[in-house]
Amino acid sequence: MTVPRYMDPAAPVADRVRDLLGRMTLTEKVGQVNQRMYGWDAYERTPDGAHRLTAAFRKEVAAFDGMGALYGLQRADAWSGVGFEDGLDAQDGARMAAEVQRHVRENTRLGIPVLLVEEMPHGHQALDGTVLPVNLAVGATWDPGLYAEAAAAAAAELRARGAHLALVSALDLVRDPRWGRAEECFGEDPYLAARLTEALVEGARRSQVGVVLKHFAGQGATVGGRNSAETELGVRELHEIHLAAARAGVVAGAAGVMAAYNEFDGLPCVASRYLLTEVLRERWEFDGIVMADGTAVDRLVRLTGDPVSAAALALDAGCDLSLWDTSFTTLGEAVSRGLVAEEALDAAVARVLTLKFRLGLFERTVPSDTGDSEHSGDLGDLGDLSERIARASVTLLSHDGSVLPLSHSIRRIAVLGPNADSLAQQIGDYTAPQRPGSGITVLQGIRAAARSGTEVVYARGCELVGDDVSGVPAAIALAAEADVAVLVLGGSSARSGDTVFDANGAAVTGSGTPSDMTCGEGVDLADLALPGGQLALLDAVSATGTPVVVVLIQGRPHALPDFTGTASAVLSAWYLGPRGGRAVADVLFGNCEPRGRLSVSVPRSAAQLPVYYNGKDHRYRGYVDQSALPRHAFGHGLSYTSVEYGLPRLSTRRVTADAPDLTCRVTVRNTGSRQAHETVQLYVRRLSGGTSWPRVRELRGFVRLDIAPGAEAEAVLTIDRSTLASIDRDLCLTVEPGEVEVETGPASDRTQGARLDIRPGRSEAA
Repeated sequence: MTVPRYMDPAAPVADRVRDLLGRMTLTEKVGQVNQRMYGWDAYERTPDGAHRLTAAFRKEVAAFDGMGALYGLQRADAWSGVGFEDGLDAQDGARMAAEVQRHVRENTRLGIPVLLVEEMPHGHQALDGTVLPVNLAVGATWDPGLYAEAAAAAAAELRARGAHLALVSALDLVRDPRWGRAEECFGEDPYLAARLTEALVEGARRSQVGVVLKHFAGQGATVGGRNSAETELGVRELHEIHLAAARAGVVAGAAGVMAAYNEFDGLPCVASRYLLTEVLRERWEFDGIVMADGTAVDRLVRLTGDPVSAAALALDAGCDLSLWDTSFTTLGEAVSRGLVAEEALDAAVARVLTLKFRLGLFERTVPSDTGDSEHSGDLGDLGDLSERIARASVTLLSHDGSVLPLSHSIRRIAVLGPNADSLAQQIGDYTAPQRPGSGITVLQGIRAAARSGTEVVYARGCELVGDDVSGVPAAIALAAEADVAVLVLGGSSARSGDTVFDANGAAVTGSGTPSDMTCGEGVDLADLALPGGQLALLDAVSATGTPVVVVLIQGRPHALPDFTGTASAVLSAWYLGPRGGRAVADVLFGNCEPRGRLSVSVPRSAAQLPVYYNGKDHRYRGYVDQSALPRHAFGHGLSYTSVEYGLPRLSTRRVTADAPDLTCRVTVRNTGSRQAHETVQLYVRRLSGGTSWPRVRELRGFVRLDIAPGAEAEAVLTIDRSTLASIDRDLCLTVEPGEVEVETGPASDRTQGARLDIRPGRSEAA
């Protein structure tokens, strides 16, 4: 019997795709671009405690004689309702992944394997999946190499359980911190986000996992910080700010992008031919897949009037694969009615099949019942990597030098606040249930780090939300008898059984809906201030005269008051993952130096938004009633030592635009008594020329230095075309002639510059 060309592993992928596509019926093609089923509906627990495929799964496969992709087979959380009592642990998950593939390969005409798609926002969102710190914490490390290691290990964990595609937020930027999904962003800056997106893709590819980057594009810039709303972006702003990370991810080899919910230029992104075809396919030559966000195609019915037309609109725009939509199942009818050409469907199917061949699905005829043994040995200690990221991300926002690091001779420490002893409030949104007793809270971390003679006492003090102060007296009593009070405040993205969910899994809060969530998908805030009860607790504890250290466990940059006079030190910790409490304790006691740097500006109030550092330089004079500057600027972060920066030194002060290569050197001296871990930041500021109004400054490089006490080190930063380029009126990357200021420093608001003159040159297409 002759083996079909598409089953020949030696044949070129393009030939295999062409052969397989030519054998497919219209119904089979439609099946390959659909990802309609929730994975947790594909299996059920048997009376003997095992798991089996459901009738619903078998029916879905039979309907299209195949299945393109299956989402979230191993997802566990409050929305899916999956927990340890009925869900899939690592071994069970690998077995069910194998059973899914076995059923499809043996019970369909062409035996096309299924793409198994899983959420990996900060670790695999599955039972016993290792949780990493959220992206805002990753951004605060300014360490792409460390993140690449963690991404590789997380992807290996996912692949060992039989999955192939990881959905990861990476493309959104925090342009408005009122947006509830701020924690899923690396920060507010396109350059830093691009470097971390590259690290994510490259790390996952080491473990042969494809990454689908979310969300394409501009979702972090919706009006009012409201989830899924419209944007008011122009094309230039879109390219300069919101497409940089996507472009970097595409160049690094991303398997796909997910079309965002938000509207751009009058159309939802999933219906934007400009974004999905003109930019992504034609300008960038991207040959991966475009996946719709959950139910995004069905939402188009409001535009088109019926599901068939909605499906045709999304397919024609460039969407290849649906997510939970009913509309995309009608593509056969859309082709028959002439609403979209079959060639457009063929192109989408070809991209899905190409990805399956590239990931080696056809060569793994049936995975083993114990998972993908080829990758199960690559896991390493992902928990250790999670803790390393947590430790590197803790950011010292302010301190007066009198309290931190905590002395081991301290007699009594009062640990207070609603986030002091809650693992659920420390790990962020998009997390699976954790096993009882797992993880280390801040309270537990401090108790473990303190010497045996130190007493650590605890009181919650107040609730996470609201103005209730009934718990404050107990906290005051403990603080008054302590040598130092560690006050753990902030927010929470923790979902629970009481959380109400939208059709796509976003939390529904407000209007009487019970929830202690103050961050997370669906939890957008108008007021960024810390809740009244938390502020009352801070004031009351500070009034005791006991030195106060504030630790902020949060998923967005809350607007912060002036802590002068109320707190001796303030740490930002974001959501640090299960071991985050130990990371915080290590920084508090000086077992490691605070090395985090803000990847997002911290506002004083919501009334002054936006406060991102790289706005246009219109010489805006500010408000009359309050400062327009942030409380803490992008790039800010202090340490337990002191450093001095020299002036930046350029290898030349004059270059041509077509050959702008030079180096910038800056000497940094550690003038303190402890080790310095310094992140030297390079900014470019255009002073003259240009085809658009210049930005105040733009991050274009960074390097991390370790400097011993009393020593100095030299940071060497390369300046080339990518460093100096900007977007011109034709949306080309251009090194424009004129004067620029090359600035270096420890933060965006503490820089020193050197002038560079750029003579006329040429441009190249973006």
